[in-house]
Amino acid sequence: MPSSAREMHLTALRAEVRAIESGSWEKKGAFLPFGVADIDSRLKGGGFATGALHEATGVQARLNDEAAACLFITGIAARLAQNGGTVLWALSRRELFAPALAQAGLPPDRLIQAECGRNEDVLAVMEEGLRHGGLAAVVGEIGKAGMAATRRLQLAAEESGVTALMLKRWRGREEDPLTLPSAAVTRWRVGCAPSRPLPVAGIGRACWNLELARQRGGESHSWIVESTDAQGRLALFASSADRTLAPERRLAG
Repeated sequence: MPSSAREMHLTALRAEVRAIESGSWEKKGAFLPFGVADIDSRLKGGGFATGALHEATGVQARLNDEAAACLFITGIAARLAQNGGTVLWALSRRELFAPALAQAGLPPDRLIQAECGRNEDVLAVMEEGLRHGGLAAVVGEIGKAGMAATRRLQLAAEESGVTALMLKRWRGREEDPLTLPSAAVTRWRVGCAPSRPLPVAGIGRACWNLELARQRGGESHSWIVESTDAQGRLALFASSADRTLAPERRLAG
């Protein structure tokens, strides 16, 4: 290849990479507000970017934190499907509890479960579902996913306009699922917090420590929120203080 042609080819490739990194999801301007002013005001675009890849995990390798992260993802998927859409959920372990998902706003008639044996299969099903383009959202439960895999999902979500939600599972107590770099637009950690006190004996609405660990083009932040209701919506805990994350907790990936 002549040097001039090679330079033109390299210039075109660099332009393509810059276009990918800039994020066409942002140019399209499609966002789903949480409906909580303090959260939406912290998110670039004023809400949860649709037609993009997002990740969530439990704060620690504990069953209750992983359940909270799962319900956080469920609430978002439920709101994306609230007008009758269908959610594809790819998983490697048969452990979804349908009544809990329904209580978070995602009933069984709006859910398709795809049981996969390996991480690679989950990623393949997610990409195929995103490229189909007829779904409200695609959810995938996975242990690890590299930059190349998440970039493919991000591009597929951008092209179809379908939102990709990745629930990253802990596979070891010392391996934070968000350690590896990712092309996801936002990355979240969810952990259980003491429930809201009731005026009578009993257990109040569950509460979470919700941490926006990373967002493309924006700052990290954290809140204490009340967990998803039957419509998949969160509520800010009344006594939650404005707490910007310390720099050492922010992720570069």
